[in-house]
Amino acid sequence: MQNMSRRDMLKMSMVGAGALAISSINANAGINASDVTFDEEWDVVVVGSGFAGLSAAIKAAQKGNKVIILEKMGRVGGNSVINGGGMSVPVNEIQAKTGIKDSKELFIQDCLKAGLEINHPELLQTLADRGSDAFKFLQECGCQFKTTHCAHFGGHSVPRSVLTANDSGSAIVQPMVELFEKIEGCKLSRRTKFDDFVVDGDRVVGVVIREDYKFDNKLFSDDLENTSGTKKILKAKKGVVLASGGFGNDKIFRKLQDPRIADDADSTNHAGATAGAMLKAFELGAFPVQIDWIQFGPWASPDERGFGTGPILTQQGTFKYGIAVDVRNGKRFMNELADRKRRADAEFKILKEAPGKYPVTFGDDKCFRDLSQDVIDKGMSSGKLVGVCASLDELASKYGIPADALKQTVKEYNEGVKAGKDELGKPVAGLEPINEAGPFYAVRLSPKPHHTMGGLKINEKAQVLSSKTNKPIAGLYAAGEITGGTHGASRLGTVAVTDCVVFGMIAGENI
Repeated sequence: MQNMSRRDMLKMSMVGAGALAISSINANAGINASDVTFDEEWDVVVVGSGFAGLSAAIKAAQKGNKVIILEKMGRVGGNSVINGGGMSVPVNEIQAKTGIKDSKELFIQDCLKAGLEINHPELLQTLADRGSDAFKFLQECGCQFKTTHCAHFGGHSVPRSVLTANDSGSAIVQPMVELFEKIEGCKLSRRTKFDDFVVDGDRVVGVVIREDYKFDNKLFSDDLENTSGTKKILKAKKGVVLASGGFGNDKIFRKLQDPRIADDADSTNHAGATAGAMLKAFELGAFPVQIDWIQFGPWASPDERGFGTGPILTQQGTFKYGIAVDVRNGKRFMNELADRKRRADAEFKILKEAPGKYPVTFGDDKCFRDLSQDVIDKGMSSGKLVGVCASLDELASKYGIPADALKQTVKEYNEGVKAGKDELGKPVAGLEPINEAGPFYAVRLSPKPHHTMGGLKINEKAQVLSSKTNKPIAGLYAAGEITGGTHGASRLGTVAVTDCVVFGMIAGENI
């Protein structure tokens, strides 16, 4: 009480101690700049080295700013470097060359349908308006893309996803890292963990970090028991960009949002995908948005750990040029090109009714036609992920599927493709029937936590909004999976790269 100002006393008398306590928590979050001595000064501090962080850092550096990227892991790129390399770009140059008609409005409609229409429309509009700029920016950074076709990912009305040359996000991360590290006055600091903000009044002016941090891969990586590293305080003269990604591998925080997720549930995310930076922003007063919407990848496999290669083989292979069946009855149970939530829900229904009876997706010997040979070889190398079967009878025997029912399902699917109408609503334009003579390539399916929809509320300028004022928190920007609202209940495949690069660029342009 002795430390309270007259203004705080008046507040207490008007609204009560409880409300003041909440206000004080937000007001006192972060470290006061008057209480610290800065060890280093930078114009811009970026937290995270994935698509969003690299985009923000490069754009800010190209304006002449002195920029540092903080990466808590030993390897750069986070989830971005193990991403499948697809980027949704509505109305792009490859579509025009290949005769695909698209529009920004159709892109937004597709995103809203997948997101159960709880998406924040102004953020979707920004993606639609700046998607082509982001694609061009990546090309200018030296990223290589396939130019022959766009991929048709689930939930999209038309093929609009451009693909990296190696079917991996590494083809984006690596050239951007090389470019950034060549810019004079810029630095990428690995094993450097963000711990807290430094504030001056209502403005973010720096960060508290630990260098030589050793990630311990516990249930919650930001456990206070992990005190590794050397503390430093960095000044950020123009601002801080949070681009630290989602929390798909934060086993405590994700379960708080969705108690159905088992502690040992495998995730497609890298080990460091945790909630620490986002929680610090909440302490600062940032608006939380749709935190408990967690997306499961319906193309993941129980026969490999993490993201692996299964998602690429299925999304661009067996889901497009083949089918998925319930092993109990040999019948299809979903539209293989529906959005992720609808497919994951259909798979979960089977696994709830019959634990361990993983659905199987398969296609003929042409199903991997759009993939690089390196990806195919990697998927085949383990001997566990992809089942190679000479005939439908062998496929049925290998996975315990009723053979006659499986043959009938393939026959009916082929008839639908020929007639131009699929009974489960799968887009059939441009697809070919499955060769019933084989051989076949099959992958078992099991949904894994993949993308966390919720996070910090940002505006179209990538500024983080305050829950106290509904106005930007001065000096604080965010981009990518740490933000919320753009994707609603469930994100469409390949829109994450667009989201990260677009708002990363915007943060770098505006900071």
